[in-house]
Amino acid sequence: MAGRDIPQEYLEGYTRILTDASVTGRRLTRDELDSRRALGERAAEAGFGLRALVGAHLTAARLHWSAAAGESTLAAVEQVVDAFAEGYERAQLLAVRQEEAARREFIDDLLHGRSDLGLLAERAERFGLRLSHAHAVAVARGTVGYDEGDSVPREVERALIARFGDRSILVTTKDGRLVCIAPGDQDDVLSFFAKQAYAATDCGQVAIGRSQPGPGGVVQSYEEALNALDLADRLEFDTPVLRSADLLVYPVLTRDRQAMADLVVSALGPLRAARGGAEPLLDTLTSYFDSGCVAAEAARRLSLSVRALTYRLERIHKLTGANPADPVHRYTLQTAVIGARLLDWPAKDL
Repeated sequence: MAGRDIPQEYLEGYTRILTDASVTGRRLTRDELDSRRALGERAAEAGFGLRALVGAHLTAARLHWSAAAGESTLAAVEQVVDAFAEGYERAQLLAVRQEEAARREFIDDLLHGRSDLGLLAERAERFGLRLSHAHAVAVARGTVGYDEGDSVPREVERALIARFGDRSILVTTKDGRLVCIAPGDQDDVLSFFAKQAYAATDCGQVAIGRSQPGPGGVVQSYEEALNALDLADRLEFDTPVLRSADLLVYPVLTRDRQAMADLVVSALGPLRAARGGAEPLLDTLTSYFDSGCVAAEAARRLSLSVRALTYRLERIHKLTGANPADPVHRYTLQTAVIGARLLDWPAKDL
């Protein structure tokens, strides 16, 4: 719209103001300035470009220029254009804030599934999403929280747009985390987001939910990503990128919480009788299993000698009756160790 002629309605009263100011040399009154601001707001709402609007004002001033009163006319033009631009910018700022509020409300409804799915799908098209298709969600967290307008989300979003252009991708923030929503068949987008977010958040952690179909697919994938981050906290995973598809065994293990609690108490409860309690021996089992049951690597992780680690494993065998080096016993012990970490045992009684 910046290149088309500006209707005279946005210059209403302008010639009269210039004529009067050039004759009297006075400054504009408060009412005259307010009228210019109001016209600026209306022009912005109508979608006209500011450059074209200022050009129309200067052209009109040139047509009514009085050489005898040039300075006073120029001062009036300056006041008019300044007030008009102020109103224009005020309208634009209000429009931006309204757009941001609508976007924030949509994102909150989308990620929490609080709105009617049909209406949500209609609103989604405004933001480039087609909820009838499958979507997947990635969530990144750093050492600090992020808001929508912060530099980190903008940096990541710019990188995605530069790489993929418009691919129905939405980058936003929620509860201090970065969130990327992408079509379910474009895993390259989420992988690239994970790489960019990991770097931008100063080596944070990213979780990617599975692709889920339909209008409710976004919230399902988002919750999977959040659950993956929660698992990473409880199991002390330091992997930069977590995929919920690779962690499905853990929800299965904890689906029957009471059964898992019984296993933990039965298999690991005797460790409480050890000097220093169960924690040191539980940490030993954790490191042993995490290192692939390689004693030397487990000892290095625990800052122990191999001999000291071997002594601890023998102590565990004696207390529990299960040998960590035996494949049959190992499965029971490892499952119980995972359960203990998920259920925060022995810090919490089961």
